[in-house]
Amino acid sequence: MSLDAARSDSLPERLTAHEVGQRLQHERNSRLTQLEAIEQEGNDAPRELMIAQKTSIRRVLAEIDAAFVRLEAGGYGLCEECRRPIPVERLEILPYARCCVGCQRRTS
Repeated sequence: MSLDAARSDSLPERLTAHEVGQRLQHERNSRLTQLEAIEQEGNDAPRELMIAQKTSIRRVLAEIDAAFVRLEAGGYGLCEECRRPIPVERLEILPYARCCVGCQRRTS
């Protein structure tokens, strides 16, 4: 499966489901490593800071898991608000993005 519809004309190469899966897995592994490092810090950091960091990382992990579901269902790369393709440049930076920039701004 290619995500040609989600690509802009400026990037001619194809983004395959396999490549997307690899990017998402890399993001997931990075967040799990961050979570592990925070948990190993123990009492070195203020409790409130650790809770906030863990909450943020867990939120991103949930977004990554949701992106895997969209990838399997065939909806990856489409904005959940306007249903238009999310530009590939955005997906390269934030592979678990749910919305295009315009819709993200409107919902934030």
